[in-house]
Amino acid sequence: MAKAARISAWLLIVAIVILSLVPPGLRPTFGGLHTLEHFAIFAAAGLAFGLGYRPRYSTAIGLVIFAGVIEIAQLLVPGRHARLSDFIVDAAAACIGLAAAALWRRNQWRAAD
Repeated sequence: MAKAARISAWLLIVAIVILSLVPPGLRPTFGGLHTLEHFAIFAAAGLAFGLGYRPRYSTAIGLVIFAGVIEIAQLLVPGRHARLSDFIVDAAAACIGLAAAALWRRNQWRAAD
């Protein structure tokens, strides 16, 4: 399971980069649920990293930095812009995903006893 989670984690990172840096006309949207879109993909990435690797503070810090870099990188794409609100949602969602993975791992460990 860890291997599949690791592959998923890195595929989600690639998807986030692509979806964040394509011109606005090429970016798929899901009915105006902008904040939910951000939350879902970053929470999934956090969860995948948490299941694929041992959840650590450094992983959380790395995902928060990644969220910030992605927002800033959007300034380089015509028609895109960085939003503090997107960064906050992205960073929080990634940390929530990591926390959910840590809880799941802890419960699995206890169930094995």
